[in-house]
Amino acid sequence: MSRIGKKPIAILKGVKVEVKDGKIVVSGPKGQLEEKLRGNITVKTEGDMVKVERGSDDKQTRALHGLYRALINNMVQGVTQGYSKKLEIVGVGYKAELKQNWLVMSLGYSHPIFFRAPEGIKIETPQPTNIVVSGIDKQLVGAVAAKIRSFKKPEPYKGKGIKYEGENIRRKEGKTSGK
Repeated sequence: MSRIGKKPIAILKGVKVEVKDGKIVVSGPKGQLEEKLRGNITVKTEGDMVKVERGSDDKQTRALHGLYRALINNMVQGVTQGYSKKLEIVGVGYKAELKQNWLVMSLGYSHPIFFRAPEGIKIETPQPTNIVVSGIDKQLVGAVAAKIRSFKKPEPYKGKGIKYEGENIRRKEGKTSGK
């Protein structure tokens, strides 16, 4: 039995969990999320707890058991607290700013990079060298942060580029002078 899959999920106050037509819908104060159930997985709500159970013991169903428990837990946390990822821009002249709904970044290229956030994602720039990506869907927040980071990944010599807050960049030693 999956250690993660057999843990019940506590439903917080103000959160509503429904299972209908092979989908699980979680709604709360920040919004609504839904996930399609596949495989031989059943979700039951008992009072203020949600339990994920599997119908068989085959390999695919065992793999999905813990996955769906984690996804539902992330949905419950997302509609109550939300998720955010912080990015830092390192480099002389590198900056980001919001113009209308576009994130405009100057990253040392000959042109600025324009990025528009998908529906349900909020991007903020508290400082020109910091970007905050927030939303209720953990997967989407992570994907958008990774997309922004991919425009200029940190390089290993000086560490210039876009990195996650607290990310450690492994530095390489540059060329050494002749012997």
